[in-house]
Formats: sequence, structure tokens, C-alpha cells
Amino acid sequence: MIADGEIEPNEHLEPDHPANDKEYMDTMKLMFKLGTETLNLDMKSLKAYPATVKLWYQFQDFPGEILSLCDGILKDFMEEFAEARMEELRVEASQTSRQRQSSSVPLPPSSDAATPRAPADIPDLVRDVQDRTYNVRPFNLDKSINLRDLNPSDLERIISVKGLVIRTTPVIPDMQEAFFQCQVCRTTAKVGLERGKIQEPTRCPREACNSPNSMQIVHNRCTFADKQVIKLQETPDNVPDGQTPHSVSLCAYKELVDFCKAGDRVEITGIFKCNNVRINPRQRTVRSVFKTFIDVLHIQKVDKKRMGIDVSTIEQEISEQVTAGIQEVRKVSEAEEKKIRVTAARSDVYELLSRSLAPSIFEMDDVKKGILLQLFGGTNKSFEKGGNPKYRGDINILLCGDPSTSKSQLLKYVHRIAPRGVYTSGKGSSAVGLTAYVTRDPETRQLVLESGALVLSDGGVCCIDEFDKMNDSTRSVLHEVMEQQTVSIAKAGIITTLNARTSILASANPIGSKYNPNLPVPQNIDLPPTLLSRFDLVYLVLDRIDEQNDRRLAKHLVSMYLDDRPENASANEILVSHPS
Repeated sequence: MIADGEIEPNEHLEPDHPANDKEYMDTMKLMFKLGTETLNLDMKSLKAYPATVKLWYQFQDFPGEILSLCDGILKDFMEEFAEARMEELRVEASQTSRQRQSSSVPLPPSSDAATPRAPADIPDLVRDVQDRTYNVRPFNLDKSINLRDLNPSDLERIISVKGLVIRTTPVIPDMQEAFFQCQVCRTTAKVGLERGKIQEPTRCPREACNSPNSMQIVHNRCTFADKQVIKLQETPDNVPDGQTPHSVSLCAYKELVDFCKAGDRVEITGIFKCNNVRINPRQRTVRSVFKTFIDVLHIQKVDKKRMGIDVSTIEQEISEQVTAGIQEVRKVSEAEEKKIRVTAARSDVYELLSRSLAPSIFEMDDVKKGILLQLFGGTNKSFEKGGNPKYRGDINILLCGDPSTSKSQLLKYVHRIAPRGVYTSGKGSSAVGLTAYVTRDPETRQLVLESGALVLSDGGVCCIDEFDKMNDSTRSVLHEVMEQQTVSIAKAGIITTLNARTSILASANPIGSKYNPNLPVPQNIDLPPTLLSRFDLVYLVLDRIDEQNDRRLAKHLVSMYLDDRPENASANEILVSHPS
């Protein structure tokens, strides 16, 4: 509340004010009940309370040390809750035994059974808590740094970056504790890792043996944790003109593994670290230039303006991971939910939503209704009888017509609000860029697949501009995507089929860049019949010569430039009430 300016820093609240509730105490008690091990810590809460401002500054400069302290404190709280719970169980057990004894035949006072004792089958909750590893995961920093602005002054500091996930590696086992055994006397020893390195014992720890260089690692007795390397790239909106997008490697551990996948737009909170690189694995010399990466602490979905992903259009387990696993930033308030329900109850909700779609574009109501249906999508159907065939529920739309009829503007608008929307141009796209391309992993030097535009927009909308100017080889890739919604790849020894459950919204110009009304529609569109038949809706966007229509269009454009308000926005209640 202080950060939002609702109250002054020195202002005292009423005792019964809801802001005085112990939010994190309740959260930790809930964690203990559910058995979870992760506590998400909102950094703005630390900055808002005067007592924790110092901790907020220490988090910025010494995140590693402060995080380990917070983890220890969280574990202490859990042990306290476990002890309190065990005490409650003992009291309940003793009361139960007393009731049973009072209801049964009374025994002589000399008997041992006369004194009620707690049963021995009460679980040892404290030991269970001590065996667990608890983590505090901070998020919601004041500002997020652009990837290209990361510099050496940010090393070993906590940072927040936004970007697009390009590639995720398979799960890598990361050693947490090494197990050594002496080859002479069979004495064992455990060694922890420091900054990712194992300090191998040079002598046997047993004094009677003390043999030099006799300790050998036993791999199947070592302790491992899940690790994943994620490649994060700048989103196209943040890339300056004339520059290529920057990327950075992320290291995710434990429950953050497989949390996001290629195509997700996420906000990462983590510690910016560096690692030295050896010139040759056989030599001890290292390079003077260090390799940087981000040790991930928290992953959060960031795009508030985009729509959510429909559960029925993608597989169930993926949809649960995408919609429930990643926390949404913006929550719908009660007032907004009430407005949504009122709008949904209107009889003209279909027309209202179509008017709200790209209100700056003049009329084109039929086109907007078709695109609106595409954004909502259909339901994938599969029938158990008849060989279990699957039918796609996504709609593919082609806008074909004269130049300067706002086809590209519609595509740009859909790209901004569609889930996992990708925008590409026909001439600037290759078949490999649309599907997937083979590259060498810089870490392992193995051949890996990197997703193209259609795979990145899985579960969303892929907008392709200048569709008629694509090469025939590039266009042939779309046959399988638009019908089977998969991409089959067999190159460089990698044979696989990737999911591309995406709706395609394409725009094209007719032959000769001007629509000829004397010819039938297929002869005007420079597309093969096999590809044209895969579009469910084909709209002809024509520039007809009509003085009255041109006058209304000019009036609409002038009102846009003068008042920044379209002429048809008066009927558009959704746009007025939600300008974002």
C-alpha cells in the first residue's frame, strides 16, 4: 500500500485493518499442511514495510547469502509448526486413551495401564521437515533489465529480465553431494560442492589408513538434482531498430525444470553469474573472457494484454502446465468480473466483440467476425469409433485483396493480443525458419533442434504477411501444418514430429496486385488449389471506387488523427471501459 501511494510511510493503520494480517505466516502454515517446499516472496512487500527495507537492500547486493539465510529461517519455522503439531497429536491421543479407559472396566491403581500414555505411532514430523529442502523464491522486483543492458556491474546481483523462451534442454542431472570411497580400507566420505566444483579428497580421512590418492567417486551413491538450461531471447517489441535480438542462458533447478517451454513469454528473476571457460579440457589455462548465465529463482508469465490459451486446443497436461503452472500477473477483480458477466448476458455480444476488434480500422465487420471466431478457436474432436481420427478445431483465414486495405494492420493487431502469437513476413521467411532448424548446442556441441515460427506459436495464432510472395518450397511446408497440425522433420540424423497446433492468419495480394472482377476468385489468387483448400475462410478485401464510401473513410481517418478516437468507438463499450 505504501508502494502504491495509498498510505504514507509513517501512517499507522487501524488494528482491524486487513493489511495487518500476517500474510506470510498463513502462507507458511498452509505450506506445512500441503507439504510444499517453496515460498514465493514478493519483493515489493519487503520494500513496503519499514522494518524490512534494509533486508530489501541486502537482497539486491548479496542475494546468495541472504537467500541461504531465508531458507534456513523458513526451515526453522517449519520445524516449529511440526513440533506444535506433534504436541497437538500427543494431547489428542492422551485424551482419547483417557476416554477409552473411563468407559472400560476400572483397573487397580497399581496397574501400569492406569496411567494414560500417548501412543507410539505418532509420526515424527520434525524429522520429516529436517529431511526436506525449503526454498524462498523472490519475485516482483522494481524494474526489469533489458537483456542488452546486462553488464559486469550486475554480476552476483539479483535481476529481473523479460523475454521469449527459444529452446529448453532435456533434464540434466546436477550433482549436489559427491560420495567417495577409499580403495584400500573401504572408508567412505561425502563432499559437498562449492561453486559447482568438487574438492576431491587427496588422502583417506581414516587416520589408520591415510593412503594418498586412494579416494574414488561412486556415482550411484552421489546425490543429484534436476537441472535444465533455457535459452531466453529478447521479445521482438524490445529490439531496437536495425539490431539483432540478444539472448542469454538460464539455469533452472528442481521444481522450475520444465516449468516453461519454447514460445512462452516469461519474466525471470534470478542471480546474474559468470563462469570461466577452459581453452582446452586437457589444459589448466582458462580464457580471460567469462561466460555469463542467470541462475533462475522464479519464473512468471508476463503478457497481461494477451488472451489465455484455450484448454481444448492443446493437450491436457500441457494446458494444465501453461494455464495453472505459470502464475498470471494480472488478476480479474470483482468489479471487472461483474462487468464481464453483464457483457456476456447481452444479446448483441457477438457484434459488440467484433466492433471491439481493431476499432481503428474502418468497418470490415465480416472480416472482424471471422477473425474473432479464429481467436476463440474451436474444439479438437476425436472419435473413438472409426479408427480414432482427430479433427482440428482451429480456423485458418486468408485475407486477399487490393493494396492499402489494412490487411497488415489487422494481422499486427491479432499478433498483439493472441496467445503465443508470432508475426512473420512471407518474403523474409524460409521453410526452415517456419518449422525448425538444426544447430549445434554451444554447451555439448551436439546437434539439436530449435523451434521455428509455427512451432513457437503452438496453441496460438501465426500471422503470415505477404503470403503470395513466399517461395514454393516454403509454402509446401504449410500443407502438413494446416491440415495435420504437425511438423515432420528428418534431417541431420534427427527424425521427429513436432506439434504445431496453430491457427494461420495470412494476407496476400491478387495477381498483378489488383483484383480483376472479370476473372473467378481462384484465378485472381496466386496460390495452388491444394493450399487454398486448407483455408476455412477466404475474405476478399477490395478497394471499390465509391465517392460516398471514400468520404466516410476520410472522415474516420481525420477523426483518428484529430481526437485519437475512431468514429465508430461510441458503440464500442469494451474499448471505452478497457483502453488497455
